[in-house]
Amino acid sequence: MLLKFTKMHGCGNDYIYFDCTGSDFPGGAEGEKEAAIKLSDRHFGIGGDGIIIIKKGKSADFEMVMYNADGSRSQMCGNGIRCVGKYVYDTGYTKGREFTVESMGAVKHLKVIKGEPGDKETWLSVDMGSPILQAEKIPVALAVPELVEGVEGSTEHVIMHPLTINNTEYKITCVSMGNPHAVVFIDKKPADFPVCQLGPLFENNAFFPERTNTEFAYVEDRRTIWMRVWERGTGETLACGTGTCATVVAAILNDLVDAGEKITVHLLGGDLQIEWSGREEDSVFMTGPAQTVFTGKIEI
Repeated sequence: MLLKFTKMHGCGNDYIYFDCTGSDFPGGAEGEKEAAIKLSDRHFGIGGDGIIIIKKGKSADFEMVMYNADGSRSQMCGNGIRCVGKYVYDTGYTKGREFTVESMGAVKHLKVIKGEPGDKETWLSVDMGSPILQAEKIPVALAVPELVEGVEGSTEHVIMHPLTINNTEYKITCVSMGNPHAVVFIDKKPADFPVCQLGPLFENNAFFPERTNTEFAYVEDRRTIWMRVWERGTGETLACGTGTCATVVAAILNDLVDAGEKITVHLLGGDLQIEWSGREEDSVFMTGPAQTVFTGKIEI
């Protein structure tokens, strides 16, 4: 069976997109998983960080079904959801420049802020919802609830928590943006940081019962961060939208950047702008580009 696809990326975080607004993906969930593994391969497939299937939404205008390159499901992808937004905007499925997309029950509000239908690049802003900071909800295996002085609403925030990886102690700040993240602040730009060596050790550490995404971040000033990311189920990617949000939240919690300001995060694939008030109940807002690379058909 030949299926149409669209290759898209947000800051180099690339996925293969399938329009299933009018029909189901062949083989159901198992077929989706197998396609993610096969097609994500950069040598024998189309190549990508995974696949994303666009469906009609039940609780939102559209639904995003995301699979990592290893076939595992992911709850949310910030770069992926911007690309979904671009796709439905370009195809005329939306009635305007504002609409909603759901992923595994979480509904996000999107707004097209620059670009017209069919443009190669479109800029969108996404209300990513409020960050999850409680240890058991991230989740992390925190043995003893830790009192964090000055942080309201929880005694179980994981802020600058020591974690030993490969005989070295790192201080991690953990945040969920619908998927778990461990943020590590380092003392220089991460260009030469051993992300590919340490990433799998963080991802599969017993401290993270559902594995974790890990961000290695250098704070240049109160409004600028440099970051590389290891994504669970995929490996290092050129960008991670939820990881960028988590990093800014972690930086604000540690008083490294200014709450309520647009923080520019430099990633391997481009820049994203993130804004959070610093109040746990408030949403994190992400702004960045989405681009179409090419379209085609492939036999499934």
